[in-house]
Amino acid sequence: MKRKILSTLALAGLLASQAQAATLTVLTAGDQNMVDYINEYLGPLFEQRHPGTTVRAVGTGPGDAGSQKILERFEAQDKAGAKTWDADVAVVHEKFAGPMVEAGYLDQYRDHIATGKLVTRDNARNALGTDVNGYVMPMFNSQTAIAYNPAMVDKAPKSYDDIVAFAQAHPKQFGYNGIKGGASGVSFVMGWIYAYGDGDAEKLMKGPYDAATAAQWTKALADLKAFNANATLTPGNAGTLDMLSRGEIAMGPVWVDMFLSWKRNGQLPPDFKLALPEPGMPGQPMHYVIPKHAPQAELARQFVELATSPEVQAEGIVKRFGWYPGIDAQNVQPKLDKESWERLFVDVTPEELAKNGKPFPIAPYNNAILEAYERQVMN
Repeated sequence: MKRKILSTLALAGLLASQAQAATLTVLTAGDQNMVDYINEYLGPLFEQRHPGTTVRAVGTGPGDAGSQKILERFEAQDKAGAKTWDADVAVVHEKFAGPMVEAGYLDQYRDHIATGKLVTRDNARNALGTDVNGYVMPMFNSQTAIAYNPAMVDKAPKSYDDIVAFAQAHPKQFGYNGIKGGASGVSFVMGWIYAYGDGDAEKLMKGPYDAATAAQWTKALADLKAFNANATLTPGNAGTLDMLSRGEIAMGPVWVDMFLSWKRNGQLPPDFKLALPEPGMPGQPMHYVIPKHAPQAELARQFVELATSPEVQAEGIVKRFGWYPGIDAQNVQPKLDKESWERLFVDVTPEELAKNGKPFPIAPYNNAILEAYERQVMN
């Protein structure tokens, strides 16, 4: 009898252990570093705090194509009527969050996690014109800014007017990659339209779309073509940084995380600086989303809660990658040493980032501006 009781207890323990065991599948768009971040840092940390759980990251590829694959995956399972989908969490580009919400593929989970209240930036509520409030949590915010060599630039450019004046006074010393060589150049062009377009910049960011708005960009694009005569066309995002490092240009738009990474690696001099000019330049977040039929929905919420906690945002997002945190910066500062905080925010303060960090235009305006640039500026 005693042996039978022990056997029953052992069986109960085994069943409990099996019930606690789970595999959490995280789909992530983006470069390999996104997969590595989950597999090497975030996943093991979550597993440590949830014994028996295994986190599995699946990369879907860089750029928009990676997010498109996730969207198509959700769409296929929804059309098939699957009651349980094959992913618990996904990391997607901002432009795909809206279509996912509109199609009804996502769980509105943000109010059910403790860190949901730590983000107030507009891009956690509005994704390029679509209301995504409650459905997304920013993993991080990538941002463009103007990098410059202080040995060649007397003062930081505080506005687009300052950039224009510099390019006129110092021909070919401002460089950017146009709209073909990388998104930092696209961001500069969108910021130019925000600054000099005759319409309402807020409408470009939030909609609604009106094709007639394109007439308001004619003068701004003509002025940009004249500006380009004094500028240098660089071969890409990295190309702008490379030309800066060699002194071939003195100023140009860059992704902040790339700029900081190059400085850390000694590819840029340590005294190079950043500025985020008025009225602002676009950046974009990557978002954590949870599909509506996640097999481990509660664990998924706990995973995103950990990923967006001040501790993880400080160590994983800021210190490891040099990205701006997804949650509001003031919630992360107490968890960062002074050197790490100043490295990220010494040139562009959190207040400047909140004021001048803009979203890209909604997709139809974004496409229309790029088409107008090709037609009016490149020809």
